[in-house]
Amino acid sequence: MRNISRRGFLRTGIAGAAGVVTLSPSLAKAALSDQPQETLTRTLGKTGMNIPVISFGVMRADNPNLCKAAYEKGIKLFDTANGYQNGNNEIMLGNLLKDYPRNSFYLATKVKPAGVDREGKPSDQTTAEEFLSKFNTSLSRLKMDYVDILYIHDVRNPELLEYKPIINTVKKLKKEGRIKFMGFSTHTNEPVVINAAASMDIWDVILTSYNFKQTYLTELNSAIKKANQSGIGIVAMKTMAGGGFLDKEKTKPINASAALKWVLSNPDVTTTIPGMTDFDQLDLNIKLLSDISITDQEKRDLLIAGAEKGLYCTACTHCLSTCPLNLPIPDLMRAYMYAYGYSNPGMAHSLLSELGTNNDPCKECSSCMVECTKNFDIREKIADISRLVDVPAEFLT
Repeated sequence: MRNISRRGFLRTGIAGAAGVVTLSPSLAKAALSDQPQETLTRTLGKTGMNIPVISFGVMRADNPNLCKAAYEKGIKLFDTANGYQNGNNEIMLGNLLKDYPRNSFYLATKVKPAGVDREGKPSDQTTAEEFLSKFNTSLSRLKMDYVDILYIHDVRNPELLEYKPIINTVKKLKKEGRIKFMGFSTHTNEPVVINAAASMDIWDVILTSYNFKQTYLTELNSAIKKANQSGIGIVAMKTMAGGGFLDKEKTKPINASAALKWVLSNPDVTTTIPGMTDFDQLDLNIKLLSDISITDQEKRDLLIAGAEKGLYCTACTHCLSTCPLNLPIPDLMRAYMYAYGYSNPGMAHSLLSELGTNNDPCKECSSCMVECTKNFDIREKIADISRLVDVPAEFLT
């Protein structure tokens, strides 16, 4: 189901990193041969799309010149969403890409259905009309007749994968040619959701969180393999495990190249969509287009980073049953990551507004009873990030 354009895409495995994917002897042998440097590409499942292993997560980018440089340096898949930067992200991409031949790039966007509850289940408010309206807005902003991939955004429960008002709408868009391929993104409960999708003859692409710090990599790797074997293309996001740093003070940077190489050591992953906001990040990632072999120092960096708590909440949801106030803790932790890992308080504020929590959600508890699998101080983090609730959004952009 996959095609790797250059033999020997990885010269060595990442021995010792948690949940690492080991290379087959044939791949390891091929890695030793001398080959000219060229762009590494893989085929995205049954879509047939041949894509460089590094793509562009445009979510935080607001500079069209950065996107233009990425295109010119060989990146071909650009990933955005209906809600990013209040729609300005799609507008920026549309204004840029309209001037390029449509067959020279791939474009993916995401639409989040309304009315989905905390457990990821649809409700009466999850309507085809609302979803279609958002997609039409996205297509208009992008100035395109079609997008290559439309993701149903933030699927965390298999029930949404079978919800006919949304699924039938996306199928109709595909039949009409307004999307080429249908997929979904998942940040929470990924192994369960991906396994369910692999058993359906519906999905073309899955965009999933995937990084070296996830605590359930055995289950996730198994689900990814199952999906890939069924013809579903896998795109990896959240590859930096919480942004560029392991701490809010930004004294412990994550080795970005090592983190991306770890992801791409799994041949069941077609491409990654690291977020880029400046040219230094772009230049660093461009180097990986032709070489994703990992050095001994990078292996050590991953081991050290893996032992740190970091900022990344895996959204395992174990905490939910232990919180007497039933707070949306994984989402609050995601807001914390946006603010301190991504250095984007505006995104954090937007998420907090969606959640509807106040500036002190824990005030009714004298002591915190929440159990966290990563041993985060949940009460401290919630108090910290919830201060943003009282800050006007215009001050955070």
